[in-house]
Amino acid sequence: MGATTGHDPAAAVRVSGTIRYWAAAKSEAGLGEEPYLAATLAEALAQAVERHADRPRLLRLLGHCSYLVDGSPVGGRDHATVALTEGGTVEVLPPFAGG
Repeated sequence: MGATTGHDPAAAVRVSGTIRYWAAAKSEAGLGEEPYLAATLAEALAQAVERHADRPRLLRLLGHCSYLVDGSPVGGRDHATVALTEGGTVEVLPPFAGG
């Protein structure tokens, strides 16, 4: 086995950080932020979905949100390839009217 690059979720180490919800996502989540323990953005979001399974409007909204990880836009990258950092932040930005 060679060195990992941080892009192999199976080899990645889980780290702790904070998910911050903004605007409609904050309203639908019923809170402004919550912790995660995850290796990738996909894993952190899966945990959020599990925690908020009783909030279907939030779950639908998450599919339309933009994400920033430690201040950098995720864009169209596969969430499973976006590694998280210890003490990092995932910002959940719903679509805003008026762009």
